[in-house]
Order: sequence, then structure tokens, then C-alpha cells
Amino acid sequence: MPKMKTHSGAAKRFTVTGTGKVKRLKAFKSHILTKKTSKRKRNLRRATIVTTNGEAKNIKRLIQA
Repeated sequence: MPKMKTHSGAAKRFTVTGTGKVKRLKAFKSHILTKKTSKRKRNLRRATIVTTNGEAKNIKRLIQA
């Protein structure tokens, strides 16, 4: 059976940490920023961990990490 190819879209959006958790960036930071508070925009800058185990497993399979 041939090797599975990396999903390019997923590879751009997710990374796997040293402990095997999946890291992602937050949404809602691209446009319509005037009505959002500075605090909200500042918190959206930070990366976060994918919390659902099933989703993390699927993402890992897509990026083969």
C-alpha cells in the first residue's frame, strides 16, 4: 500500500507539540476588528490546544505526525 500524503491545508493550520498535543491558532481575527475589544483581539493572538481527542486524532492522521 502506498504512503499516505500529508494534507497541505491541515499542515498549514496545525502543528504537533513535543508531548503530542495538537496546536492551532484561533479564529475570528481576520476582519471586522473595529467592534472587537483590544482584550479580545489580544487573546485571539495566542495559539491553543485542540481539546477534543477525536479531532486531534483525525488531525494527526492528516498531517502524519
